[in-house]
Amino acid sequence: MAIAWVFPGQGSQKVGMGDPVLSLPGAEERFALASQLMGRDLLAICRGETIEGEGPADLNDTRNTQPALFVVESLIVDELQRQGRQPALVAGHSLGELVALYAAGVFDAATGLELMLKRSTLMAAAGGGAMTAVIGFDREQLESLVSANDSVVIANDNSSAQVVLSGTPDAVKTVSEQLTCKRAIPLPVSGAFHSPFMADAAKAFADHIDAIGFEDARVPVLSNTDPSPTCDGALIKQRLRDQMTTGVRWRETMDAMTSAQVDTLVEIGPGNVLSGLAKRAMSGVVASQLASAGDLGL
Repeated sequence: MAIAWVFPGQGSQKVGMGDPVLSLPGAEERFALASQLMGRDLLAICRGETIEGEGPADLNDTRNTQPALFVVESLIVDELQRQGRQPALVAGHSLGELVALYAAGVFDAATGLELMLKRSTLMAAAGGGAMTAVIGFDREQLESLVSANDSVVIANDNSSAQVVLSGTPDAVKTVSEQLTCKRAIPLPVSGAFHSPFMADAAKAFADHIDAIGFEDARVPVLSNTDPSPTCDGALIKQRLRDQMTTGVRWRETMDAMTSAQVDTLVEIGPGNVLSGLAKRAMSGVVASQLASAGDLGL
């Protein structure tokens, strides 16, 4: 039996998601550290409370979403490790990859938070793009349409039946309308994430992480840019440097987990998106979700 820990990304956040982990050891301190680094009260943001001088908190603002998910997911990781649990491998979807690296011991919580804040700020500033999820399509037709339009790419290859397009608003709209599919769902984002249009943000992030030491991982990591397992810290850093401009290869990530004989998938964080994808794509896999202290037996 092999167990994989997987970490969801933006879109899995939920108002109130901070409270179910507040009783975990170190929770108040980590929320306080994040708030200090952000200059905003992260717990209040998670609760959707009104922030003095700012109005209602917006958890869906990527500058808030990314550090919030990191704090919640990393606290659950800490408790699992306190209980002596370890996975056979880890993977994270988009921003979830940074939590996966934390879980694998590549860097500590303070470094992970600082990286998440840098990443979210750069991505929030790189506006002007659009993203649309398409479900139930012919892949050959999709790839043909994308290859014929240099202003759109497949940003998230989530499964054989679900991908996310990213690019200029006009190009994403055109390809979505030309594609024969069951559904096309525009996403509430401000930029063309995981596409070449993030090049400036990606360059700034890459320059930033070059100065940060990455330890070799304690367990193999499947990266978004290359879902082949590795523990090499330098290679993990290089893959993370490229993540903003390349697609999230989650379909291949699930194939790699199947090849590694993963039969138990634990989704750490709010929601069950990755569990749902795994149940449809990984034959016989048992999936569970951990989002609160109660889920951990506390």
